[in-house]
Amino acid sequence: MAGILAWFWNERFWLPHNVTWADLQSTEEAAFPQAEDLYLAFPLAFCIFMIRLLFERFIAKPCALGLKVQANGPQKAQPNAILEKVFTAITKHPDEKRLEGLSKQLDWDVRSIQRWFRQRRNQEKPSTLTKFCESMWRFTFYLYIFTYGVRFLKKTPWLWNTRQCWNGYPYQPLMPDLHYYYIVELSFYWSLMFSQFIDIKRKDFGIMFTHHIVTVTLITFSYVTNLTRVGTLTLCLHDAADVVLEAAKMANYCKCQKLSDLLFLTFAIVFIVSRLGIYPLWILNTTLFELYEALGNFPALWVFNMLLVILQILHCFWSYLIIKAAYKAISKGKVAKDDRSDIESSSDEEETVPRSKTPHSTITTNGTGGSNGTNGYLTGGTCSEEH
Repeated sequence: MAGILAWFWNERFWLPHNVTWADLQSTEEAAFPQAEDLYLAFPLAFCIFMIRLLFERFIAKPCALGLKVQANGPQKAQPNAILEKVFTAITKHPDEKRLEGLSKQLDWDVRSIQRWFRQRRNQEKPSTLTKFCESMWRFTFYLYIFTYGVRFLKKTPWLWNTRQCWNGYPYQPLMPDLHYYYIVELSFYWSLMFSQFIDIKRKDFGIMFTHHIVTVTLITFSYVTNLTRVGTLTLCLHDAADVVLEAAKMANYCKCQKLSDLLFLTFAIVFIVSRLGIYPLWILNTTLFELYEALGNFPALWVFNMLLVILQILHCFWSYLIIKAAYKAISKGKVAKDDRSDIESSSDEEETVPRSKTPHSTITTNGTGGSNGTNGYLTGGTCSEEH
């Protein structure tokens, strides 16, 4: 194991020329980031998760109920033993052949069976109350950590001149505020890595999981190699849009449509400006060019830049979704539901009684489908930004 670790943390890969790990050991005169510091992130991630559970139950839930957020979940499908057995034991998305077989067996028309399966799938989705509590927790954390980051960075020289990120590198002493900022952010993303398997599932789960892996990897390696100055800039920049995103989602769950749409459009502007404008011109410019000019080339430089470029690719994908939703908002007067919505919809969603194939029992409805407003794109994160 020692041999593997020594091979992995090869100084010639991770550090500039003529720099060794021994040079970055903390002394009485100056403290530097140490790899063992990152072990703190795991118990802290557990603490953050426990704080979240308490927050959602004792703070977010009472706030949601006070705001009259809907507590019940989607409409339940009527009990049916045959369809329930197919749903739980065979498939939640029956094909056309199976639908026809069930139609003959139950004397229901195919459309009613499709509706039953849709309602049964939606039945497993979380209630609006649950989604509100999750968004309120994320909003609170992002607001806190973004505010902390801004207050910390406005006192640093590298906020105003990114070349200061490399002045004296790697012999840049670790400030207590920077250490706290890094460890809390890393702990939060570790908590997201674990909790996303029990959180509300979205259609972009794989992309968000990739995003969390890239983020945790970047935070970890940048800390160990003392690339923390540019790391703080990246963290703070990514948190900015997430604050507005979660606020827009909460407004949507409260059915404050105009406020939700306004916040969504604000989020779209902040996201696109920060992720497609400031990020490449500020972060990528300093890591791709200014870092190379200051320190020359070393292998880890390309690893970091590759991860940062992957983030930019994710930014482009999410920006496409946001622009599409914003276009609908402008053209239709509200933010329309997009493909990431976690509730399946149908023009007959309100119909609860199955249709028989015989003409005399046909039932007509005028139900409306699904959720409206920003409860489409504004389910993620991230982006997930969630970043």
